[in-house]
This record gives sequence, structure tokens and C-alpha cells, in this order.
Amino acid sequence: MSHTHRFNLSEIKDNTPWALVVADEMISSGNDEATYTVAAGISPSGVVHFGNFRDVITSHMVREALIKKGKTVRFIFSWDNFDRLRKVPAGVQESFSEHIGKPLSKIPDPFGDLSSYAERFQQPFIKAMEKLGIEIEYKNQTALYESGVYDDMIKRALVERKKIADRLLSFMTEKAMTEKKIDAILYRENFYPISVYSRFTGKDSTKILEYDGDMGITYLCAETGKKDTIDLRKDHIAKLIWKVDWPMRWKFEKVNFEPGGSDHASPGGSYDVSSIIAKELFNYNAPIFVEYMFVGIRGLGSKMSGSKGNAVSPLDLLEIYEPSLLKWLYLKKDPNQSFELAFDSEIYRQYDEYDRAMNNEKKDGVRNESVSFRQLVGFGQIVQWNEEKLHIVLQELGLTYDKQIISKRLPLAKNWLVKYNPSELVILNSDINKEYANTLSEERKAQIKNLHDELINKKDAHIAELEILTYQIPKNSNFTEVELKNEQKAFFKDVYNLLINKDAGPRLGTFLWAADREQILKLLNID
Repeated sequence: MSHTHRFNLSEIKDNTPWALVVADEMISSGNDEATYTVAAGISPSGVVHFGNFRDVITSHMVREALIKKGKTVRFIFSWDNFDRLRKVPAGVQESFSEHIGKPLSKIPDPFGDLSSYAERFQQPFIKAMEKLGIEIEYKNQTALYESGVYDDMIKRALVERKKIADRLLSFMTEKAMTEKKIDAILYRENFYPISVYSRFTGKDSTKILEYDGDMGITYLCAETGKKDTIDLRKDHIAKLIWKVDWPMRWKFEKVNFEPGGSDHASPGGSYDVSSIIAKELFNYNAPIFVEYMFVGIRGLGSKMSGSKGNAVSPLDLLEIYEPSLLKWLYLKKDPNQSFELAFDSEIYRQYDEYDRAMNNEKKDGVRNESVSFRQLVGFGQIVQWNEEKLHIVLQELGLTYDKQIISKRLPLAKNWLVKYNPSELVILNSDINKEYANTLSEERKAQIKNLHDELINKKDAHIAELEILTYQIPKNSNFTEVELKNEQKAFFKDVYNLLINKDAGPRLGTFLWAADREQILKLLNID
């Protein structure tokens, strides 16, 4: 009989939200718990990236579903900061390679101001979850190991070490054993389900030489060549290997649900092995497991700093996404569906789709009309991100908007444009574009001079007046309608080239009103 409890989302036939179906399964599959526990976790070995947020949001959705059913639920998130540092990530000085093999919580902060290396990467993630309004009970695995609360289960794993070895061997193929040069008899004889951090170096480059059947071990520190005998109840310098550590924590925390990515979900992978160890070693039924699929990122290219190793954190996403929108994008997809987050113009569509969905959900029928994210990017840069000026622009253009939404989204629009899409920036030229000015006919130059002089005379003109002006200057009573449109288009092209070196740009009357008037007059003075 299988001890795993995978939940296959593809088997849900009706339109019931998947999390409610999982919640029903949890309630019906065991005793009605006083408190249900959903879990997630990560090793903070580097930037905790946005992919880990799917771990969080999947558990969060199940918690919300259980709460809807009147259940008491806690959501725990384990910081696996007692894990070893495996490699130095991008953005951390290479000299930190001297700490490889030490627990993440025992390594100094690379930038010097926090309590540890682990804390450096935990803090931004915690901050992002607070911004997203997701309540989490964090579990510090270093503190738990060092407190001794796991001691009895560590002893059980040591006593049953050969049974665990047999179970791990049963999941290895002949091919894998050959490739890794594993001899089953030697593996079983020398296997211990713990890593020991040397008291001499703090690293896990150790080998257990003797075990006394209780909690006493003698180990060899490979780096110093020294032997050391310790009592693991007093010296908390040992950590269970992952496939024993995970089920041990299920038992200790009484976890009822925990999702995972494909690395844990593959047949014979971490979840399958840990489920059997949970039952056989700790007499605990594995929690219900849902596999979640990959979330992609588009539009970054080489724009992300190399120092971050292209690792996008939830905090990075919240520089361009409103928290409620980011949550909505994750929530509207089942965990078995992939989707993409966008640093390119796709984000315009996502904001529009979200705004429509929010309006459709309103029960009072009052629609919350607002300017689009695309318009905020365009108008925002014209007014140099000045909110008061932006209100004037929107009012003069007759656009309806919500002041609170503008306040929330304007900084996000600025980040999206300035930080991630600088090629789309509209920047006034620093000097007169003489090369372009020299291509203009005398008639075209006269139009530019006319605009220049009118702007001097209309220092306090409203946007609407400047809009009319820009369309009036190229007018000629002899033009047909088509000729007039072509002439206006050519005039706009001339002005844009002289101001920003481009054939097109922001709405011209608005741009002339909002931009630096002195600089505009300087750039249009082509005589």
C-alpha cells in the first residue's frame, strides 16, 4: 500500500476551485483536526526567488479554503537555515567560498549589517510577504535543532539507520548505483542519516567513525584530521539528511498539506521517499501533496543586474506589480498550470485584465474606472512623475480616475519604465538637433518658428489650448482633408525629432505643457 498522498488536480471534473476540493479531501481523509497545518519552506542559500512564492501561495490557498469551511489553520514556513552552503551565489564575494560546508545561519552577512548570511536572504522575502498581506508563522530550523526538540527523532533515525539505508537503496536504479559507484553492502554499513558540523571548522566535511547506539558519536574532521567524540543531546551540531529531515518535520509539526515543485514531485523523488520514511520511521501519514508548475519571467533579457544572477525575488516583482494584482495572477491559475510574469509590455494587458475582473466582481455595480497602466507610464514620464501635475493632465483630458490607485501605481509605472524598460523613455535632447533641422524646408522651419513664438506667448496656456495650437499651425485653407492630415503628421514628426530624436512621441500638446519649457524653447530655436 502506498503511503504517499498525492492529489491529482487533473481529476477534478467540475468547476469547484481546486483548493476547496483539497480542503474537503483533508477533512475527510483523517480525524477532524483541532488545528490544520499547511506548510512550505526554502533553504535561504541565495536570493529567495519568485518561484518560491508559488510554494507559499499554493499553501495559502488551501489555508483560505479550510478557513471557509470553518476550520482553524496555521501556515508554517520553514527557513532551512541549518542547511550547508553549497556554493557561492552571484552577488556574493567569491571569498565566501571559505564558508562552503557551514550552516547558512553560522556564516556572516556578506554585506555586514545583518546577523547572518541566512538573514540576508530571509529578510527581503519576509518583507514581500508582509506587503502581500500573507500571514506566515516562520520556523527557524537552526533554532529548533539547537533547542533539542528533534533529539528523540534524531536518535530514532540513528537507531534505524540501516533500515533507512535499505529504503533509500530501494529507490536507486542499478544504473544510478553504477554511475555513483555505490556498493549496496558498504553503503548500508557506513550509512548515517545525519550530517555533522565539525566543532573544529564548523563545516560538514566529517565522517562518523563510531556510534554508541544512543546519541554518542565519534567523527573525523577531514579538514583538520582530528577526531572528536560528542553527545548529540548536548552538542547540537548534527542535521538529518533531507529525505529524513522532511518527514521528521511533518511528524513534529503535524503537517496536513505541503506542495512542491517538480524536483520533489518526480516518481521516486523526495516526496515519495519521505512519505514512506514518515510512515515506517515516525508512524506518520504523509501530508496531502500538490505539485505546482513553473512560473516564467518575460521581458528581462539582460536587464537584470548580473550581480543578482538573474534571480528575481517577490520584492523585485512588487516594484512593478500592485500586491493585489500579483496575488491575483497566481490565484487565478491552478498549481498545475504554468504562466508568465512580465517585465515587458505584456504587463499592460495583465493590469487591464485585473481591472476588468475587479470591476466585474463588484456587487454594488459601481465601476472603478481608472487610467490604464499604459497611460500612467506615458503620462507619468511626461510630468516627470509629479502626481499633482498628473492630476491636472488627466482632468484636462477628461479622463476619470481614482486618486488612490494613481498614488499606488505611479511609482510602479516609473519603476517599470526607468528600471526595466529605459529604451522606452522619452528624454528631451540636450542640444539642438542641427542635423535634422538642416533637412527642413523653409516652410517647415517657419512652422517650427511659429510654434516657438506661440509657446513664448502662451506661457500659462492650458493643455487643451496647446493641443489646438499644434493642430492649427500646419493648417492651410487650400488643403484637402487628406493633405491636412499628412501635413499635421509631418509637423508632429519634425517637432518630435527636434525635441526627442524620434519620429513619434507622447501626446504633443500635453508634452509641451508638462515638459521643461525653457529647454523646449531652446530646442525649437533653429534659426
